[in-house]
Amino acid sequence: MSKELLTPDFIFESSWEVCNKVGGIYTVLSTRAKTLQEAFHDRVIFIGPDFWKEKESPYFCEDKSLLAEWQWQAKEQGLKVRAGRWTVPGEPIAILVDFNPYFEKKNEIYGWLWENYGVDSLHAYGDYDEASMFSYAAGLVAESLYHFINGKTEMGDEKQVVYHANEWMCGLGALYLNSNVPEIATIFTTHATSIGRSIAGNQKPLYDYLFAYNGDQMAGELNMQSKHSIEKQTAHHVDCFTTVSDITANECMELLDRPVDVVLPNGFDNSFVPKSQAFGRKRRLARKKMLQVANALTGEQLDDDTIIVSTSGRYEFRNKGIDVFVEAMNRLLRDRNLNKPVLAFIVVPGWVGEPRQDLQERLKDSSNVNSEPLEVPMITHWLHNMGHDNVLNMMKFYDMHNRHEDKVKVIFLPCYLDGKDGILNLTYYDVVLGNDLCIYPSYYEPWGYTPLEAVAFKVPCITTDLAGFGLWANKEFGHPGELKDGVKVIHRTDYNYSEVADIIKDTVSDFSHLTQKEIETCRKNADALSKKALWSEFIKFYYQAYDIALRKARARMQSFKNR
Repeated sequence: MSKELLTPDFIFESSWEVCNKVGGIYTVLSTRAKTLQEAFHDRVIFIGPDFWKEKESPYFCEDKSLLAEWQWQAKEQGLKVRAGRWTVPGEPIAILVDFNPYFEKKNEIYGWLWENYGVDSLHAYGDYDEASMFSYAAGLVAESLYHFINGKTEMGDEKQVVYHANEWMCGLGALYLNSNVPEIATIFTTHATSIGRSIAGNQKPLYDYLFAYNGDQMAGELNMQSKHSIEKQTAHHVDCFTTVSDITANECMELLDRPVDVVLPNGFDNSFVPKSQAFGRKRRLARKKMLQVANALTGEQLDDDTIIVSTSGRYEFRNKGIDVFVEAMNRLLRDRNLNKPVLAFIVVPGWVGEPRQDLQERLKDSSNVNSEPLEVPMITHWLHNMGHDNVLNMMKFYDMHNRHEDKVKVIFLPCYLDGKDGILNLTYYDVVLGNDLCIYPSYYEPWGYTPLEAVAFKVPCITTDLAGFGLWANKEFGHPGELKDGVKVIHRTDYNYSEVADIIKDTVSDFSHLTQKEIETCRKNADALSKKALWSEFIKFYYQAYDIALRKARARMQSFKNR
């Protein structure tokens, strides 16, 4: 790290996903926490929403002695906060804030936001109000903490503080600090532009027409005015604007009319990847359980020679390429070159009802060998919307019913894998570990944690060059990734859906002919690539962002003094 870079004394980082496991940003922050904690030793403080009124959070351990004097001061100021530790590697300090008291001031806050920054909150709906009130509360917490810390220092020896806001949900807090505590250097990271995701999710071609889209106009057309507005104004007013990949940086330039200052790729902490002997044992156990569930559901006798593949992520049918995955598996059914049976899992949380009792009963009786499939042998849990589910409807359209003669069996696992789902009872990482090949044919994927997690567990994967991770992998390889490199990176465009499905089909088919030695080479290269994406490699980009923000804040304060 260059000696010239300015480094903060304290980092306050806010996100809706601090101690709140709802999406990929949780993984970004929670795995990076250890690296920052090692460098800053309790001078990195995460600020998140406090939802945990009735029951205790599994991700947060309250400690009333932490920042005890400040907690007392915060209470006097009317802030409802709890301080403690985020229960992730590194155990950084986390402050959870109750944002409900600010709803009664909502119109006043939105009025201030419009007058000072031109943010349009009139068209707000859904989660906009909740996120905004949290963001405002997080800004108040940062302001209070800043004054507390600097109240303890000598005049002229003020501590340099960076406030890092993640996603549009934390934009309001960054703008509040920009206006009320200009001494704090602000960073804003958009992990995906709200309007870009919306364009892609609404079946519109994003990439070929990106240069021609007007972000404000599209926000009006897609009823996204408020989210787009707070995101755009935050991007324009913070000291340092960042995103997670080159592909999203281009999107920010076109749709938010602001170039990013630095790209912050998402790293990984591999401390929870099992070591040698445990790794092999956990992999064998996972495969055994996955095959057991598939056999109980379909009435088959699939053995360990079966190729297990999967796709996973959020249930964004087109954006995550779930549609292409089903298409590819359907084509693989008729591939005469396929050398082994394939068991394909779709691990995507849907509107899940309950675990199937008929399946649970079969799994309990391990001595009973079943030759008949269960009713609807494609799904492990009943859904609330069986008739309207995209995955099931596409499989029904293609007449994919996991028949005895089908060499490819596709199973939808529509729940969060926390080890307590009632059927598989494995964690998500255990399931990844049991795969031979993971497939993520994303159409819209600013970074792509799922392929990074796969290679960290030595599982070769297929992704696309519309995913930030896929582009990064190509750059590392110096050529489009092939399976032997550990990651096959397929070129994807707005219009080559069918070609992508064919390439996936052919790649799985080719994989079925690989020797054990060739498979081991794929696995070894996947592991080697994952080591290049550890936080120890990527944290340097954060130091660049801190430096940019601190220099801007310093210049701002200097200009105030010179007035």
